[in-house]
Formats: sequence, structure tokens, C-alpha cells
Amino acid sequence: MSKKIKTYNPKEVTVSCGSHIVEGFADDSFISIEPNGDGITKKVGCDGEIARAVSPDDTYKVKIVLLQTSDSSSFFSKMLDMDRDTGEGMFPILIKDLKGGQVFSTEAAWVVKKSPWNRGKDTNNREWEIDTGSATLDE
Repeated sequence: MSKKIKTYNPKEVTVSCGSHIVEGFADDSFISIEPNGDGITKKVGCDGEIARAVSPDDTYKVKIVLLQTSDSSSFFSKMLDMDRDTGEGMFPILIKDLKGGQVFSTEAAWVVKKSPWNRGKDTNNREWEIDTGSATLDE
């Protein structure tokens, strides 16, 4: 086997939110993980001296896109309702690409707001936005 050939299989991407296994992903791009921090920024002084700053923000924004019919939308909706009512709607997240080896994890995540609800001639996707506490992304 050639080590230069890599295979991606979307069925090998798993997402667990607490004890809930997310299912019913959208038919195209279905997970987006983006750091909230600025990474490493720089300032250049008038004399050319450069100062760098490392952002301490290791939180992320996770977007999960589901089919309109996915039962996981009910889970995210219930977690948001619980968080609004009691403040107890946080959950851990573990996202793994079993073929590619990438792993994202955090002990504290929460749903930001309800996903838009659309109906039309065909089925629609629902995008859920989740913020995290301190998290790691191993690529």
C-alpha cells in the first residue's frame, strides 16, 4: 500500500455530546471547528521593533449541521432550554475522525441559540452553534 494515498470517510467521523451520539448529519459540510482566540498577534513599533502576543483564549466555536429530520436537533434544543432555565445545560464534546486521526475535545460546551427553523418544498438543514470552554484540537 502506498503511504501517499489517504482515504476520508464521513461515516468515520463521530460526535458525542455528553452521552448523546449525534446522528443525522447534513449531506455536505457538517462540522466546523474554529478557534475564538487571535492566535499570535504582532505589533511593529515606529523603529521596527516587533512585539508578539500569544492569545490565552483556547476556546472554540463549533457548528454542527444536521438534516431537518435529525433527532439530534431535539437534544440540542433541550440542552439550550435547560441552560436557560437552570444554568445546567453544559456538556462535554468529543469529535473524532477515525480515519484521519483528528480529535477535538472539551469538558464544557453549550448551545448558543436555537437553530433557524425552515420548511419548504424539500428538506432543509439545521445549523447548531456551540461555544466551548477550554478545548483541544489535535490534528
